[in-house]
Amino acid sequence: MPRRGARAAALVACVGLALGGCAGAPAGRAAPPVSTSAAPTVSPSPVVATPDSGATAAPSWLGTRVLPKRADGSVAAQPTPPELRDRSIVTVDDLPPPADGRFHSTVEAVPAAVLARSSWTTACPVASSDLRYLTVSFRGFDGLAHTGELLVNKRAADDLVSVFRQLFAADFPIERMRISSTTDLNAPPTGDGNTTEAFACRPVRGQKAWSQHAYGLAVDLNPFQNPYRKGQVVLPELASSYLDRAEKRPGMIEPREAAVRAFASIGWPWGGDYHALKDYMHFSASGG
Repeated sequence: MPRRGARAAALVACVGLALGGCAGAPAGRAAPPVSTSAAPTVSPSPVVATPDSGATAAPSWLGTRVLPKRADGSVAAQPTPPELRDRSIVTVDDLPPPADGRFHSTVEAVPAAVLARSSWTTACPVASSDLRYLTVSFRGFDGLAHTGELLVNKRAADDLVSVFRQLFAADFPIERMRISSTTDLNAPPTGDGNTTEAFACRPVRGQKAWSQHAYGLAVDLNPFQNPYRKGQVVLPELASSYLDRAEKRPGMIEPREAAVRAFASIGWPWGGDYHALKDYMHFSASGG
């Protein structure tokens, strides 16, 4: 890939997205062995990539323009701004990227400081001791290796490391991967969020049952390129152009391709196969 221009300095504000389509209590399944060591695992050989000039800096307004609410409190889907119709934003690093450009991962008990900035509280349906803090390498839209973080259920930790190792090897691009706080989840909607994440202590959209995210047993991958749709509801609200799945663009999840295959390898179905709604970003242990 050709060399890109100077790296963007602006931080991408991609939080505050309330994602939908996730099921309630997790289905029972045998728990795989859990790694409690913080020692990193590394891919056996480097994956060579060069910076991609097709990636661009985030628009200056990203994450700042609050969308108007309708009388019932909902937010209508909006046309996708021209700058985001082919979204390939340079990743701004929240954590130090891997210096050697290879895949690295760590699995450990959740540090107190990480738990404090997450959405976990004692009211959540999973104990903090049953969560694990993961760091994994991911490939950005800029073609470079970056480090992301996830909170996940301990029974899924090693499986999810395997998934993100596969995505890295396949050069599947991810814009941003970090843990959201309760404030982030409850922020006024800007409709342009694109944070890949797992744990979020919240119910299923429009229901009282806990989402699979509240157990750390679901992952939403590139929400903007892979929106949720049920009737007239679209999340993120500005991602309407990505409802056209025939127009393939980087970061989109496609049937039988890298992301679906990676999650299928650990038995997690894809929300793009739902019938009553489409949750293209969503993978979960229960399939709901």
